[in-house]
Amino acid sequence: MTPPNPPAAPLRADCVGDSAGGLTFDVAARGNTGAALLILRRRDTDAEETVSLPLAPAAEGLLRAALPSSVALPEGRWDAYAALSDGEPRRLVPGVTDLRSLAARTPGGLLGHVAVRIPYATRQGNLTVRSWLRAPHAETAELGLVNGGLTVRGRVYGTQPTADAHAELRARTATDGGGGGVRRVDVVTDRADFDFTVRYDTLAPGDWDLWLRPAGESGPVVRLARLLDDVADKRPVLTYPRARVLTPDGPVEAGPYYTDDNDLSLSVVASTP
Repeated sequence: MTPPNPPAAPLRADCVGDSAGGLTFDVAARGNTGAALLILRRRDTDAEETVSLPLAPAAEGLLRAALPSSVALPEGRWDAYAALSDGEPRRLVPGVTDLRSLAARTPGGLLGHVAVRIPYATRQGNLTVRSWLRAPHAETAELGLVNGGLTVRGRVYGTQPTADAHAELRARTATDGGGGGVRRVDVVTDRADFDFTVRYDTLAPGDWDLWLRPAGESGPVVRLARLLDDVADKRPVLTYPRARVLTPDGPVEAGPYYTDDNDLSLSVVASTP
């Protein structure tokens, strides 16, 4: 009986980020690779959505594909594959990843949006790219824990704050039918920079999402997020202390966290007196 062929060795891709937000993929592949493509497939969509990039020889045994920031990549998680010699696409695994330029990046906003792409290894060890596309974008730069509350400092990209700028805290589930699920917070601005302070004792138990209205009621509504670094999933990495405060609903413990999309939210949980 002929033994089965051993499974093909996984294709490994090195990733390098540039200061403009683009990515370069170097795939190790020897032999006659023919017409080769790097394929990104978006997860969790009803219709299959893909972006195909040509893989061209860059050196002996090395194929290279470029994903410039000018190529649109809608928000989501994009699994990476390589198709060689008209064969079936093969899942890529991450090699060396150099994202140092992302941490020092200051988007220019010339394209009218902020595009962020961060490659990372999945739990199964495969290569996936997390993409964000925000227009405008409110980047949280610093969270400061104060007595019974939180200060938030950041910068807006893609629009300029006005004197009417303010922040909003929105409950995931409105606490009543009369707007009780929204709290307005005054904002101090300096050109594109902003800061504000949230008092926990004004919040009912639940999850509260943080938004910025840089031009007041008549302007855009911008979700606060931390995107401009090299960490694809902030939630397990960036953790913050919780404060115990007394509210009209009783004692609570409250604190900030980043969601699975790296958006900034607050968790308020009722505690025992």
